[in-house]
Amino acid sequence: MQLDIFNNKKVLVTGHTGFKGAWLSIWLEQLGARVTGLGLGPLHEEGVFSASGIGQRMADHRCDIRDLDAVLAVFEAEQPDIVFHLAAQALVLDGYRDPAGTFAINTQGTANILEAIRLTPSVRAAVLVTTDKCYENQEWVYGYRETDPMGGHDPYSASKGAAELIISSYRRSYFSKPGTAAIASGRAGNVIGGGDWSGFRLVPDIIRAVQAGQTLEIRSPAAIRPWQHVVEPLGGYLMLAQKLWLEPDRYAEAWNFGPLPNNQHRVGAVVDAFFEYFRQHAPAHLPGSRTAGWRDVSDPAQPHEAGLLMLDISKAIHRLGWCPVLDFRETVQLTADWYIRFSQENVLDLCRQHIKHYETLWNSRNEN
Repeated sequence: MQLDIFNNKKVLVTGHTGFKGAWLSIWLEQLGARVTGLGLGPLHEEGVFSASGIGQRMADHRCDIRDLDAVLAVFEAEQPDIVFHLAAQALVLDGYRDPAGTFAINTQGTANILEAIRLTPSVRAAVLVTTDKCYENQEWVYGYRETDPMGGHDPYSASKGAAELIISSYRRSYFSKPGTAAIASGRAGNVIGGGDWSGFRLVPDIIRAVQAGQTLEIRSPAAIRPWQHVVEPLGGYLMLAQKLWLEPDRYAEAWNFGPLPNNQHRVGAVVDAFFEYFRQHAPAHLPGSRTAGWRDVSDPAQPHEAGLLMLDISKAIHRLGWCPVLDFRETVQLTADWYIRFSQENVLDLCRQHIKHYETLWNSRNEN
């Protein structure tokens, strides 16, 4: 995995205090980029951003992406070369609780970032991240392709489908001529990894249950999701941005970044895999690791969530040269390893070790 173009580039990451944004900021800093962050304050002190201290190694701007004037001020001050847009309201259940806020963040916020890119001539490439849930989900047994219709049953999913339409509109209206920024969107599946403490997400719920020695309650254990470790799609975003920088006319479009078919598993199977790993490897400071269990609390009246959702990643494999390398077992183990070690080690070094391990695996499995 050669990511040479980021060295000494000014790279702006929105949502840098969040789970994926913090991991991406650490990776970019490791690649030699001059990183700027634009986002709200971190929600969790044990999350990757706060625990790693990466904010002290980058320009850290606290800004609501719904505030266009504030966003424009950051772009004007920093004059970035490359932009990664990850700031979002990222939870399905929070979308049900606050639909208007979710639409405002994920649609108007995305439009504001695109407007800032349009008005900042220094920007040459931008990757705007949405989700696999942007598609009109028919519960098909095959993966969605980038050309399938946008949609979304719930407010979060619909807001991401709408964000994709906004990105497409800006690309065709303002970024289709030579000399303008190259704009692409990245659609990723269910991402897991160390340092995620969000509410209503499976892995953080597993960790909290293990820490407390409590039985985990699962809403939809039979639902099938495309699980991938956080470094997999981030590697895809980085490769895509590099391609946009080098060949802007060929890659300014939408791209799926999901796992291989053998990483698509039931929620219940994921929980079982984590509990088994903790039983074998967790130390004494995780008291519930030996006895953890779960129970099904599915409720027919609970808000709708997709039962089956998969991505077709053929385009990224054949045109971008990106392919996931971690199988399901490795994805679980790398994630669980972070939670076992983070309270006893330097978190920035731990994240860097996981990124380096992934780069080594990617090179050995994709370039030979």
